[in-house]
Amino acid sequence: MPENQNIEWKEIWKDEYLAWLCGFANAQGGSLYIGKNDKGECIGLPNACKLLEDLPNKIRDTLGIIAAVSLLNEGDNEYIEISVKSYPIAISYKGIYYCRSGSTNQKLAGLELESFLLRKQGATWDNLPLPAFTMDDVNDGIIDSFKKLATKKGRIDKSVLDEPKELLMKKLHLINNGYLTNAAMLLFAEDPEKWQLGAYTKVGFFESNSNLMYQDEIHGSLLEQIDRIIEIVHLKYMKAKIFYEGIQRIERYFVPDEALREALLNALCHKDYARGIPIQISVYDDKLYIANCGRLPENWSAQKLMEKHSSEPYNPNIAHVYYLAGFIESWGRGIEKICDACREDDVPLPEYDITGNTVMIKFMASEDRIIRFDSEKVTEKVTEKVTEKEQEILSLLLENPYYTYVELAAELQVSRKTVAVRIALLKRRGILTRVGSATKGYWKINKN
Repeated sequence: MPENQNIEWKEIWKDEYLAWLCGFANAQGGSLYIGKNDKGECIGLPNACKLLEDLPNKIRDTLGIIAAVSLLNEGDNEYIEISVKSYPIAISYKGIYYCRSGSTNQKLAGLELESFLLRKQGATWDNLPLPAFTMDDVNDGIIDSFKKLATKKGRIDKSVLDEPKELLMKKLHLINNGYLTNAAMLLFAEDPEKWQLGAYTKVGFFESNSNLMYQDEIHGSLLEQIDRIIEIVHLKYMKAKIFYEGIQRIERYFVPDEALREALLNALCHKDYARGIPIQISVYDDKLYIANCGRLPENWSAQKLMEKHSSEPYNPNIAHVYYLAGFIESWGRGIEKICDACREDDVPLPEYDITGNTVMIKFMASEDRIIRFDSEKVTEKVTEKVTEKEQEILSLLLENPYYTYVELAAELQVSRKTVAVRIALLKRRGILTRVGSATKGYWKINKN
């Protein structure tokens, strides 16, 4: 049995190993074995009986916890097992907080310590009150879009459409001790970065790992970012393979739409915003990465989660696909949706990589979906394809070329910023031109 999240071996006892017990108590719990070498082989412990008597009191007096200390035998050799349960409160050793991570003992400091203490108190950063963000800062347009979308999907009753935003904030549990929370700011502020740095997404296209060709930043509320990210990734960063079923033309990207949306939702919803680092999406010819600062649940189990979310037998080589399943239990079948979408579209399952506090998902293209990048043909004109959502704008402008951004947003039931992004892309590709001033001009469609 190798050392892991819950097991540590030591040949002899040293008082500094109390820090390891502290780490177990602050994580999932675990066992420290005294009298075993680094390979897990029992080498014996000459003072085992004395340790059996001294250690329970030493652990209690130093850490304030109760540990089960047992004397065990393996052949003619004796060794000690010290088992510690996971504690609901924060445990420190000499004023320092430790937490078990994998097979290492981590000393917590800075944002990590702050986040850890909040969790032990039953609080999270997103639920903390933000006095500087008031009801006047809640964007009415985003509220209206949220209400219409939520009622359309059956998430809330239509009667909520007529309720004031103050009541909606209470029903969504976005008020804490009389103040709006950080979550309310991220969801309903027109510009969350006024209150929290890094609350945006960066997208870049890479010809190679060291060669960034172009990039974009998507800003705005979380409710607006998701659609705009998907739109710009499809429009500017990914090329679709064309298939035909009979006379019907079908376009398919190497990342299925449903899988991409679920992965983006997870990144946006479970990012550690307190770190001030934006989500980063890296697109290549044959792969796409979504990376964000996030934290895994302390009680995750890849094997159990895989068994829960898949009918396939446990396979450690693909268990990372289910690594984050516990992250989105409250969001339903997110991981299953990603994997099902990939299976249905006959593309490889995604892979997860967890390094430190960064969680990254990698989508890979199957060979028949790869369209190689031609650097000699790269221009500011990104594509001639008009998406369905862009066609909605063009159809409205055909009826009335004098529509304003606000009027278009109202017709389409989206935010003004969403309309602005779509129009900017149409203008960049020469499909749409503004004639005259911003207030008295009109829109001219240049292409069919």
